[in-house]
Amino acid sequence: MILERSMHPAWLSNAYLLGDEPGGAAVFVDSGAPLAPLLEVVERERLTPTHLLLTHGHEDHVAGNDELVARFGLEVTSGDVETGGLRIRALATPGHSDDGVSFLVEGICFTGDTLFRDAVGGGPADEIRRSVMDVLMRLPHETRVLPGHTVETTIGREWEHNPFVRFWRGLDAADGRSCRVHGAEAVVVVWSPDYDGKGKALVRFADGAEAIVGASRIEWPSSAS
Repeated sequence: MILERSMHPAWLSNAYLLGDEPGGAAVFVDSGAPLAPLLEVVERERLTPTHLLLTHGHEDHVAGNDELVARFGLEVTSGDVETGGLRIRALATPGHSDDGVSFLVEGICFTGDTLFRDAVGGGPADEIRRSVMDVLMRLPHETRVLPGHTVETTIGREWEHNPFVRFWRGLDAADGRSCRVHGAEAVVVVWSPDYDGKGKALVRFADGAEAIVGASRIEWPSSAS
């Protein structure tokens, strides 16, 4: 199998090329990164791209769709795909977006913006928890996780070390710090470094609702350390 990744220098978003063998079929997964490195592999390995798989429709993951479709006449899909020797299964993983999908193929899972190294996607906490814990964490621990942003990880690594997963497993206590999110009082339940190093949190509001938000949305009391 042939696998190549490209990452956008500002968005830190990944685009992938997956081929079955030299001279065989290939698919792209998302397109929000420089395409040149992927196109070089297509030429070098004499691949025939047939599909563009979309993990979700946010701009930083679809920016190159039109270019790829125009160049190769690809079928764009978020569903199961069989092409050449590749058998790819789509797993519904909504939460960060309503259309969120992860793709599973031969021990590799492309998780889009649902699961990262040490973090998960932002959005309604209950939906993201279901996608992470009831879908992705049920995969074999050796499964490689190729996320929508920055570096790869494994299901087993995230099972043991991801702060959100550890909290949802009942291993770690709630953070407990007070904050405000868009002016509303909240409590931080989980804090993680996130893929970009800026931080991400699961917060609980006064009415009991929970959300996962980036650090830029959080206001700390002036006395917070």
